[in-house]
Amino acid sequence: MSLLIKTCGLSTPETVDAAIDAGATHIGFVHFEKSPRHVTLERAAELRAMVRGRAQAVVLLSNADIETTSRAIDMVRPDVVQFHGSETPEWIALVRETTGVEGWKALGLSDAGTLERSVKFIGKVDRLLFDAPARELPGGNGETFRWDLLCGHQHQVDWGLAGGLNPGNVADAIRATGTPLVDASSGLESAPGVKDVGLIRAFCEAALSA
Repeated sequence: MSLLIKTCGLSTPETVDAAIDAGATHIGFVHFEKSPRHVTLERAAELRAMVRGRAQAVVLLSNADIETTSRAIDMVRPDVVQFHGSETPEWIALVRETTGVEGWKALGLSDAGTLERSVKFIGKVDRLLFDAPARELPGGNGETFRWDLLCGHQHQVDWGLAGGLNPGNVADAIRATGTPLVDASSGLESAPGVKDVGLIRAFCEAALSA
């Protein structure tokens, strides 16, 4: 299977076009007001229209209530909802079943125990996204984690790797973990929330060459 590449936190037509042209398969829009990458649902819907037929659109939510989750899906019509808070397996499964939209769950990987606890998501999510542990923000903090924790792990659900990935380390991350999907956000920025077209292109190129 070909490598999947997700560029997250995009907010302009220029960066969306650059990412898709460079080989990104998934374009992420963050709807979480505390994040410097936050976009309104109206803006996400506009950018999502650019993505249709070219890549998969992902809306990232963090502990969103029922109303916000419903509005995000209705307005943006994403291919995927990425849950990036403390959402339960049951809640994600309910959203998937009632909307038909893929549900991904981001998990902060701090130790082997996280992998053991991740089994509760089997059958409830379409993909687990292993990230650095949350800090003030649930993600997009530009921090990596111990990739060796994933070495030899027998994954029972589709998965991906996030957490501090950038053009300089993504190839090493792929070789170290064998991840089928890489996800970058802050590593593609010249300033918090400001995506850099050059970094986006370099990231995709490095990932595809690994």
